[in-house]
This record gives sequence, structure tokens and C-alpha cells, in this order.
Amino acid sequence: MPSRRSWRLRRGSYAPFGLLLVLAILACSCKPAKTKEETEQDKQMALWLDTVPQLKPLNMTNAEIVELNKMHEAGLTDPSAAELIQLSRDHKVPFTEGQSVADLLNTGLTETTVMQLARLNQLGPWAGEAQVMRLAGLTEKIILAVAQRRSRNLFVLSGKRLGELRNAGATEAKILMMVENGDSDQVAAKYIAQRSAAAGGHSFVSARHGNR
Repeated sequence: MPSRRSWRLRRGSYAPFGLLLVLAILACSCKPAKTKEETEQDKQMALWLDTVPQLKPLNMTNAEIVELNKMHEAGLTDPSAAELIQLSRDHKVPFTEGQSVADLLNTGLTETTVMQLARLNQLGPWAGEAQVMRLAGLTEKIILAVAQRRSRNLFVLSGKRLGELRNAGATEAKILMMVENGDSDQVAAKYIAQRSAAAGGHSFVSARHGNR
């Protein structure tokens, strides 16, 4: 039968192992389990990387996957989505314009035009004005002409003023010429006044509404 002294020594030899086991259990329990949302994001990431191999070297974040999904739901094709992410990498910023792209597509702008705006670095805050211009009935040619001047830091009439020109009855050719010439607000206002006077003091939109 072992003596009390030898039993105490043997019991003491187990203490470090027991302590390590307790610490290991505590460490595992402290690791936060993945939430359902994080698991879904991981699945979405894997799906995108599997479907669009061009995205693999771009080190996508879960936040960017959310933006990709927004554009995809609006009808943007996979090659264009990959190009948009690449453009953001070229500018050394995370891609955050998924909703803007989706909104532009939903106003009726073609994917080709949206991508041209992106290549001109004219999404961002200006995307909202481009949406308003499109909803006001301005053509894609006019929107691109404005974006091209903005990308070169040249003066260009605001979307609101361009909408007023259209309401005054200016043709697409006339508006394009004024944009490309860099005409001032004063020139545009004078043209609008002339058109209004020719229409009897009312805008063309008002005249049409009055005839209903």
C-alpha cells in the first residue's frame, strides 16, 4: 500500500496537466461562435469566388460581397462586377458603390453607360445626380457628356439646369452642344427665357399640362 507521502507526490504530479486542461477548455469556450449572418456571408463569398474566378486575387471582404449582391440583383453581369472591384483596387479604396450602381440600372441606364461612368470615376456622390438627370428624361449621351467634363474638372451645367433646358423644349443636340461648349448658367438661363417667351410665357411642360 502506498504511503500517504507518495500519494501526495503522485497527486501533485497530476496538477499541471489538470491546470492545462482547464485552461484549454476555457480558451475554447472564449472563442465566439460564428453567427448565422457570418456563416451566410462565408457561403456568399465562396459562391462568388467559385462563379467569378477573376475575383479570387482581389482579396474580397464580406462588405464588398454585400455590394456585389446588390448589383447582381439589379441585373449587372459578373464580368462588369469583377471590373468594378478591380477599379476600386486601382484607386486603393474598398468598393462601396453597389447600391449606386443598382439605382442607376433601375432608372433605365444601360450597363454599358454605368460602366463608362465607373471608368471615369464618376459614381460616388455624383451617382445620385445622374439618377435625377435620367429620371428627368435626359439621355445617356447627355449624362456621359456631363461625366466626361466632370472627370476633367471642367465647368458643366448642373443636372437641375439641364432638366430645365429639357423642360423648356431644348433638343438633345442643343443640350449636348451647351454641355460640350461649357456654357455658363447665364447662357442657359437666357436660352430658357427665350424658349419660355416663345411659348407664351409658360414652359413646355406647363403648356402640355394645360392642354389636357
